[in-house]
Amino acid sequence: MSPPVQTSLNTDSDAQTLGLYRQQLQDRNVPSYIAIEGPIGVGKTTLAKKLAEVLEYPTLFEPAAENPFLDRYYREGRRHALPTQLFFLLHRARQMADIGGSGLVGNTLVADFLIEKDDLFAKLTLDDNEYALYRQIRDNLAIEAPRPDLVIYLQAPQNVLLQRIYRRGINYERDISADYLNALIDQYTEFFHYYSDAPLLVVNAAEIDFASNHRHFDALLEQIVSMDGFRQYFNPNPTLL
Repeated sequence: MSPPVQTSLNTDSDAQTLGLYRQQLQDRNVPSYIAIEGPIGVGKTTLAKKLAEVLEYPTLFEPAAENPFLDRYYREGRRHALPTQLFFLLHRARQMADIGGSGLVGNTLVADFLIEKDDLFAKLTLDDNEYALYRQIRDNLAIEAPRPDLVIYLQAPQNVLLQRIYRRGINYERDISADYLNALIDQYTEFFHYYSDAPLLVVNAAEIDFASNHRHFDALLEQIVSMDGFRQYFNPNPTLL
């Protein structure tokens, strides 16, 4: 479990902006447990850090950089898919157990993943026999994941994801193909088409900069605290924000 995020805003102007965000949220209906999802490169972790900073929530991040098999999977393909997937599954199962043991959820948390994403990636990367083994292990783990108060699903097309992946320059991501991203986008689209476990905010993130554009982030923040219903869509025109 990560400690509460410390503000990265250093200038008086930035500190003032942070104060205005928090003032904006006073007496508003702010979800206690927010999970952010979407394909690789869409901006999940960036948004999670920004929200946690403003809300003063602790964070929970998926362990991509800690997975010793991930770079081999991207570089060499399917033969490394099963250990890659099992590492993620076991790590996330431990994270879910830590949440339950700490009693944190029910207070505050921002996470950049849902535990359900494990099965989504497993279907995409494993063959039938590997997937059967994966499911057997997952079922035996009996993972009890708390339900978020809000899930934010970030969407962007494949070309935008590739550009963002290239810009952030993480070595183990350099071999991700356009075909893989297209297949992943399709898996996410299908998954969230049927998703009904928690309130869902679907966000078109293709042209939005939540990290450094205050107007963009402010518009999203207002959408979050104004959620009315179980599923909403946020498709902003950045030129109008």
